[in-house]
Amino acid sequence: MNNLTLLALVPSNVWLQALLLVAGVAVVLWGADRLTDGSVALAERMGIPQIVIGLTVVAMGTSMPEFFVSLMSAINGTPDLAVGNVVGSNIFNTLLIVGVAAMVAPITILHTTVRKDIPFAMVASTLLLMMCLDSEIGRIDALVLFVLFIVFMVFTVRGAHQPKPTDDAPANAEAEAKPAMSPLKACLLMLLGLVCLVLGSNVFVGNASAIAHSLGVSDAVIGLTIVAGGTSLPELATSTVAAYRGNSGIAIGNVLGSNVFNILMILGITGLISPMAIQGITTVDLTMMVVSIMMLWLFSFTKYRVERWEGAALAIVFIGYMAHLISAAVA
Repeated sequence: MNNLTLLALVPSNVWLQALLLVAGVAVVLWGADRLTDGSVALAERMGIPQIVIGLTVVAMGTSMPEFFVSLMSAINGTPDLAVGNVVGSNIFNTLLIVGVAAMVAPITILHTTVRKDIPFAMVASTLLLMMCLDSEIGRIDALVLFVLFIVFMVFTVRGAHQPKPTDDAPANAEAEAKPAMSPLKACLLMLLGLVCLVLGSNVFVGNASAIAHSLGVSDAVIGLTIVAGGTSLPELATSTVAAYRGNSGIAIGNVLGSNVFNILMILGITGLISPMAIQGITTVDLTMMVVSIMMLWLFSFTKYRVERWEGAALAIVFIGYMAHLISAAVA
C-alpha cells in the first residue's frame, strides 16, 4: 500500500470499516450526480444537442463511480478490485438491471441498437476476455482499449447529429421549462462532484479491501459483488425508472453505454496510469460478462423487444452467478 491508502480512513474495527464503506458509496454516488448535473448544464449552455449530451456526458457521468473506484484500486495496489469492479458492473448491468427493467415493463429495442450498439459492446467484452488470458492488462492493452473508446465516441457523436424530432421534443421542452444554470454554478458542481468521487472512492476501496482481507475473501470477489453493485446503483435507478415511464431507449442505452465506457474508458485510462496484474478474476467471470451481453443480443434480435419472462431469465442467471461466487468464496 502506498501513501494514498492513508487517505482512505481505514479503522481497525470491522464494523467501522463497514460503516465507512457504505459512507464511501453514498459520497461516490452523490458526487457522480453533481458531476453529471454540472456537465449537462454546461453542455446545454454551450448549445450541445440533448441527444449528444445523453450519449456522452450523462453516460460518462454514470460511469464515474466505476472509474474512480477502479483507478484508486489500481493505484493502491489492488488490481483485482479494479478489474473485478468493471467486470462485475457489466454483468450487474446486463443481467440484473436489464432484467429488472424488463420485468417492470417490456423494453423495446431499436434496430440500430441491435445491429450496432449491442455488437460493439460484445466486441469490447470479448476483447477484454482475450486481453486477460495472460493475467495482465499492460499499457499496450490499455492503449488499444482507449483508442477504441475514442473511436466509439467519434462514431456516437457523428451518428447523433441527425436525431429524430419526436425523440428530442420532450427533452427540449423539459430543458426550456427549467431555468438555465449559470456557467459558474455548473463548473462548481463539476468540481464538487470530482472531489467527492476521488475522496469517496478512496474511502470505499480502502475499507472494502480491509473487510475482504479480514473475512478471508479475495479482492476479486469483493470487486465482482459489493463494489460492482454499489457503483452500478445509478444505472439501476436510471434504467428502472426509465422503463417504468416507457422510455425504453434510455433504459437500454444507459446499460450499453455504461458497459462500453467501463471497459474501454475505465480500464483504458487505468491501465495506462497503472498496468494491472490480474490474479483473482477467473475465466468464468470474464466468460459470464460475454455470455450476458450475448443473451441480451439474442433476446433483442428475436422481436426487437425484451419481454418480462426474458427479463426474469436474465435476473435468474445473475442470481445463479452470485451464488457461484459466494459458494466459491466460502469453500
